Amino acid sequence: MHENPVGIATITPSGNTVVERTTIAMLRELPGVAPLFSRLPVHGTSDPFPDSYDEAGMGEAARLLSHAKPAAIVWNGSKGGAIGLRHDEALAIGLRAGTGIPADTSGLMLRRLMARRGFRRIGLVTPYTAAYQARLHRGFAAEGWEVVAESFLGMSDNLSYASVPFARIAEQAREVAARKPDVLLAWCTNYAAAPVAAEVEAATGIRFWDATALGVLAGLAAAGVAERPGPAWGSLMGEG
Repeated sequence: MHENPVGIATITPSGNTVVERTTIAMLRELPGVAPLFSRLPVHGTSDPFPDSYDEAGMGEAARLLSHAKPAAIVWNGSKGGAIGLRHDEALAIGLRAGTGIPADTSGLMLRRLMARRGFRRIGLVTPYTAAYQARLHRGFAAEGWEVVAESFLGMSDNLSYASVPFARIAEQAREVAARKPDVLLAWCTNYAAAPVAAEVEAATGIRFWDATALGVLAGLAAAGVAERPGPAWGSLMGEG
């Protein structure tokens, strides 16, 4: 155990069982970085804030995390893709203003990497319903991105997303890769795509980015940590 690690604080939905597992597994390779967590009430099939964030809840979660003096706070959630990344912008600004700590989100990291690579065409892989998938289409279109191929599983309960086997996610990604998008994107932070990223990239020759891993990368970047987890997590870890 490192004597004085850099803390990366993560806010995650309460019904999520993937963010913490993925973050801990990835940061295990960086002993000088310690993951810290707080939860926000998001579970089941309903969302009391379907078109925005729970600003009060986010603020309280960040305030509690700030007591541990982390180097960065990150919202590791994919909701911004559906409601618009302008909400992520406002969230990051608000969290930093409220705590004095650099803040970021999975969605804002996705936006930066899409711009850096000049990517526009997305192969989208999710566990969601068709209705929620349509919201993602609109949200991504607002960023100038096009979903050119997709695979979704019709699930609506937040907790159920975490039950999708690794092999099924990899299968979805390989199916979508046939349309040759610029990037394959698993966009749900309660959907464990990160463990199969390297496998899918080797099979398809296309980058496979995972929303949860994007959140980890956002936290490392915001904290000023130059080290990255190894290649087992896919090429995304070289994008920071």
